[in-house]
Amino acid sequence: MAGIGPITQDWEPVVIRKRAPNAAAKRDEKTVNAARRSGADIETVRKFNAGSNKAASSGTSLNTKKLDDDTENLSHDRVPTELKKAIMQARGEKKLTQSQLAHLINEKPQVIQEYESGKAIPNQQILSKLERALGAKLRGKK
Repeated sequence: MAGIGPITQDWEPVVIRKRAPNAAAKRDEKTVNAARRSGADIETVRKFNAGSNKAASSGTSLNTKKLDDDTENLSHDRVPTELKKAIMQARGEKKLTQSQLAHLINEKPQVIQEYESGKAIPNQQILSKLERALGAKLRGKK
């Protein structure tokens, strides 16, 4: 190893520091109290409309009037009484339970129960399945 001089280190010390505190960290109670103790100037500013919810309460009377004047009927169509009776009668003639009928048309027993109690919203596909399974005409003129 001829020609190589003495080995020296030319390392410089590296100092790793935390980042400077961001705006949110400068506002926490601990930092503010430390600044007060050291005598630093502290500025407090109240935000515009802070703590008030005026936007939510304005115009309430207009909305209330619209709701009061609204006469639109917002209810779903239900199964008519004639259809309920026709389903129950046809099922009784075939001597089927609600569960058996539901199994025949690949629906849940709850669907048949809702149709027979009048709570269901009429669905033409289910009605056609019921007509085929029961062998009776449930829709239209008899």
